[in-house]
Amino acid sequence: MSRERDLDQVLRELSPSTRREFLKRAAAMGITAAAAQAMIIKNPTIVTAGPSAKRGGTIRILSHQEVASLSPDDIGPTMQWNMITQIHNALVEVNDNFVIERVLASNYLASKDGLLYTFTLRQGVKFHDGSDFTAADVKYTFEYHMNPDNATIQGVLFKAVDKVETPDKYTVVVKMKEPNAAFLRQAATVFIVPARYHGRIGEKAYKAAPIGTGPFKLKEWRPAEFTVVEAFDQHFRGRPNADFFRQDVVPDPSVRAIALRTGTSDSSAWPLLSEDNLRFEAEPGYTVFRTSSLAVNHFPLNNDHPILSDKRVRQAMMHAIDRQRMIDDVFRGTAVIAHSIFPPALQYWYEKGVKQYPYSPDRARALLEEAGWRMGPGGVRVKDGTRLSFTCAVITGDRARRPQAEIAQQDLAGVGIEMRIVERPVATILSQLPKGELDASLFNWTYNAGGGEPDPSATLRVGAARNFSRFKNQRVEELLPAGLREVDPAKRKKIYSEVQKIVAEEVPFLHIMYWDWFIIFGRRIKGLPTSTQSGSTLIRDAYKWWIE
Repeated sequence: MSRERDLDQVLRELSPSTRREFLKRAAAMGITAAAAQAMIIKNPTIVTAGPSAKRGGTIRILSHQEVASLSPDDIGPTMQWNMITQIHNALVEVNDNFVIERVLASNYLASKDGLLYTFTLRQGVKFHDGSDFTAADVKYTFEYHMNPDNATIQGVLFKAVDKVETPDKYTVVVKMKEPNAAFLRQAATVFIVPARYHGRIGEKAYKAAPIGTGPFKLKEWRPAEFTVVEAFDQHFRGRPNADFFRQDVVPDPSVRAIALRTGTSDSSAWPLLSEDNLRFEAEPGYTVFRTSSLAVNHFPLNNDHPILSDKRVRQAMMHAIDRQRMIDDVFRGTAVIAHSIFPPALQYWYEKGVKQYPYSPDRARALLEEAGWRMGPGGVRVKDGTRLSFTCAVITGDRARRPQAEIAQQDLAGVGIEMRIVERPVATILSQLPKGELDASLFNWTYNAGGGEPDPSATLRVGAARNFSRFKNQRVEELLPAGLREVDPAKRKKIYSEVQKIVAEEVPFLHIMYWDWFIIFGRRIKGLPTSTQSGSTLIRDAYKWWIE
């Protein structure tokens, strides 16, 4: 029986702003209400399992941005990770409650001095092309990232690795140059690629044609439209319950909300507008997980930019922006102000005693005056003939964060700073920012290693592929490797407390807020957990779900 419902009925159930937004966009495109019912999602057909069956059907989720790559080296954007984790596995993986689980490794041992890790691999594991998974694939994957010529994003995770040995077909021994307290949660969780296949086609081709050991194998990939993966019958943990898992790219949150209402989608992997998140949370029949985000919502700033390189300018911008207004007006209170690169959810590592930036336009003006910026024509400050102006690139079609940029634009204009807003694809932003080819942007990113590991080397070290602000600080360069070498948690905590204090003082980017993360599931998805600490990583376990 079809689960699609009348569009008029669905629109009545939506929040007023979502309803207005959807109708406005439909009208702008000349679409009638009848046509709108059909356009909610392209190719809306969903194969449905029988009422009591646990096998069959297509689980369909919605993302807000394109999937530019399916390579494990490009897992940073959440929507890409959603699909890459369906296709690949790692030796060990961190679950949604931050617990390390053995996956491709059936067991592992670490020496007391932290210089030797021995992994015993599962036998009988197959890649999607039918070839056997062996220690050679682990060795190849790790050494690929260790080779500086490959310039991989995850290469920074392997800096402490000396060599990788394979004494037999199902044993991997990793020898370290020095202890690395984050090795298990960082390097050992890197997804494994098949040595022969990846070595033959190369990383560029692999981004579009991956082969892993994961529960699903790639069926079709259209980066800006959808990605479909198909159940892998020979998966070592058992065949997934669903036949297919599909992620559609639907940037507009009002359209995603309607898709959930009509049953043409099972979940929105990226949060909806806050008022709709709250409405779904309060409504029976939907499963809603609300957790604290580990990723900071922020404006990365090019610290090499002639204007943005002055710490006083960056600090002035922090004081000029009314972050609480953003939280109240745009996110309906479902966020907390960010004071540190670490979220309050990382309770053990979180440092409260950092420099803070209360909303104060007067303080912002004073800092700008101190830095030599005087008010000029059109209300924009000028120094040595240069206007205090820069461009912020927001993600194309991002209707959740675009209003944030507009509020910041207004607040900055109030103290004499001009911020122009442009839209760019997420892949362009992530590529150009670390190279210094953009002035600024706005998105969410995790400035720790995730999974409860505090190390921020991948985002703060000089030259790191995800150092979006081109941040450089000699003391931080000393602290980050020290934090990895130190295995005593109490001593590590002191190191990362100092890192947080330095970053808050230097403010290389504008840290705005930490969202309450909402992930919503429709009525027909079963097999979900009763609780979670990290809603954004639940999709890793999609192979366990079934359609009722």
